[in-house]
Amino acid sequence: MLYVSIPVYREKVTARGHQAIKAVHPTTFELTKDSYLTERGDCIIGVNLDKAVSELDPDFRKALKKSTSIVILVLRVDNLVDVVIAQGHEDLILSDDRRIIVRKSSYIDPATLAINANKSSRNIRRDLVEKLRDPQAVLTVDIYVLDLSQVITF
Repeated sequence: MLYVSIPVYREKVTARGHQAIKAVHPTTFELTKDSYLTERGDCIIGVNLDKAVSELDPDFRKALKKSTSIVILVLRVDNLVDVVIAQGHEDLILSDDRRIIVRKSSYIDPATLAINANKSSRNIRRDLVEKLRDPQAVLTVDIYVLDLSQVITF
């Protein structure tokens, strides 16, 4: 049996709930530092985000910028948990100072944290989303990046 050491990077961000959270977007979910939410923000699952994508640890961001990286996001509100799996990519910009966006597509902009995700906002547990409609709710997101560059070769 062959054992391989896989580097794992971790970041934690927190956001708050908002009464206008819809979480019905088919391809993305977003966390924002903004304290308000408009009707158009149907992908937003948290406001008052404590760290935008540009503020994440430099080593963590470097790990995200590999196509061989797997990104695991553990979303938690109280005792409810949901997990999203996505990919990193060498073209990630990671420069937005207000938002974090996870996408089901491969589209990349400055706020994109990860692409090719298995869930968008409308796929997140509905009981968790319901809790996020409470402005007092705290959303904790543990983000793990598994750097598979040692085991995947092109």
